[in-house]
Amino acid sequence: MRSMTASKSQFSHLLAVLFLLVSYPAEAFSADTRPVPETLLLKDYRPRSIYNIPKTKVERARYPVIDMHAHPYARTPERLGEWIRLMDEVGIDKAVILTGATGNEFNDICARYAKHPDRFELWCGFDYTGYDKPGFGPAAVKELERCHKLGARGVGELGDKGKGLSYSRPTKAWGMHLDDPRMDPLLEKCAELRMPVNIHVADPYWMYQPMDAKNDGLMNAYKWRLDNRPDIVGHEGMLDILERAVNRHPKTIFVACHFANCSHDLSHLGKLFDRYPNLYADISARYAETAAIPRFVGQFYEKYQDRLVYGTDMGFSTEMYQLTFRILESADEHFYAWHHSSYHWALHGLALGDDILRKVYRGNALKIMGKPRTGYSSSR
Repeated sequence: MRSMTASKSQFSHLLAVLFLLVSYPAEAFSADTRPVPETLLLKDYRPRSIYNIPKTKVERARYPVIDMHAHPYARTPERLGEWIRLMDEVGIDKAVILTGATGNEFNDICARYAKHPDRFELWCGFDYTGYDKPGFGPAAVKELERCHKLGARGVGELGDKGKGLSYSRPTKAWGMHLDDPRMDPLLEKCAELRMPVNIHVADPYWMYQPMDAKNDGLMNAYKWRLDNRPDIVGHEGMLDILERAVNRHPKTIFVACHFANCSHDLSHLGKLFDRYPNLYADISARYAETAAIPRFVGQFYEKYQDRLVYGTDMGFSTEMYQLTFRILESADEHFYAWHHSSYHWALHGLALGDDILRKVYRGNALKIMGKPRTGYSSSR
């Protein structure tokens, strides 16, 4: 009797469990269940602004744009055609393709983009082959001249995050920096050929800080961290290297990309601008870093409006271009762009004036390219 009663009790319990499984919301058992705050991971933090404030969609740049920092993303005629159609849609007149390439690789890129010289300008790289052996220089200069004859109008993106000039193929010049005497013949030839040099030095300052609770750029900094590489030249040292090279080659035009990675301290870049008229900076891929402090950054644009050029360095998509325009042109506040930023903070529009936009979007690029500035008209 007792056994039969126990069986009935177990059966009733099983029915109750089955009822809960059937009736309880399915999302409670799905992989997308929202974690409680105690278990929420920093990498999953994706807030949405709840402020009921104006939201501006800038579909097309206010003035025709020259994108001074792109790469050879389109590897087929179809993708190239798609890119051009997108440029027409959002108001990009031309893109500078920083190939960083020499030799056959540069030849192949030239062949791919040759049908559209009015939409794309190609820049080549340096050939560092034999940089660590006696006699380096003449062959590299010869290859630079060859690329120039083939159509290269500048050099870049060169890159050095502290270990040496590594943004090159097939040779990485570990231990050789932009201010190395071995670079002098190449940089002098760039001045002679009127080929500007795009250079990436260091990385954002957050990457050098301890990866702990005090690092306010931690979400993005951890991916690109440099704090665990004690054998590299540090952030300040890389800026010193840039300054020595720019100072030693006053006839060569340098474009320090990404605000020279001084987003955290734009006054440092400003001091370099004050000292060296041959130095410019592109604003590419640092929209999130600078849109966090809109008033200070707006003042910086105002003061150095003749030295900054538009760039993207984020592939090509309608959403990406329109985000950059929104940041530069609108006065929007507190919005997020998780597809293009992995920082946790909100972004803000800079509301730059028309004169500044004309220069940043196009006028300063024409100066760097050595081309006359033409009249401006709104592209909207």
